[in-house]
Amino acid sequence: MDKILLKMPVTIKAKLTEKLRAKLSKELEDGIAQANLEIQQIDIQAKRAIQENTKQEMSPADFQRLDAIRQQFGQEREKRMQYVAQATKRKEDLEKLAIGAEIVQGTLERTAEVHVGDNMRELMNVEVLVEDDKIIAIRG
Repeated sequence: MDKILLKMPVTIKAKLTEKLRAKLSKELEDGIAQANLEIQQIDIQAKRAIQENTKQEMSPADFQRLDAIRQQFGQEREKRMQYVAQATKRKEDLEKLAIGAEIVQGTLERTAEVHVGDNMRELMNVEVLVEDDKIIAIRG
C-alpha cells in the first residue's frame, strides 16, 4: 500500500476588515448583555430560593440546604462573571488589532490522500484565509 486517505485539520483564518470587526464586536456585546441578564436572573432566583427555604426554626439540615443553594447559585453566577470578563478582554483586544490582521476562526477537517514519501508536516499545516466570507488563499 503506497497511499491512504486521512482526515487532517485545516485552520480557518479571517483577515480583519471593518465589517468583520463590527460583526465580532456586536457578537461579543450581545454575549456580554445576555450574560448580565442571566446574572440578574440568577440573583433573583437565588433570593427567591433562599426565602422559600428559610424558616423561623431551622435545623442543621436546613442550614446545609441553604448553603448548598447559595453555593449552586454562586457557581452559576461566577461562570457568567468569568464569561463577561473574558468577552470584555477579547473585545478590547479586537479593537487593538490592525485592519488586515489574521484572526484564527477555528479548525475544520479535510480528507487528504497521502502517499509514501509525502512531507507530513506540510500536509498538517494547511490553512484557509477568508476575507468578508470569501476564500482568498489556501496555504500549505
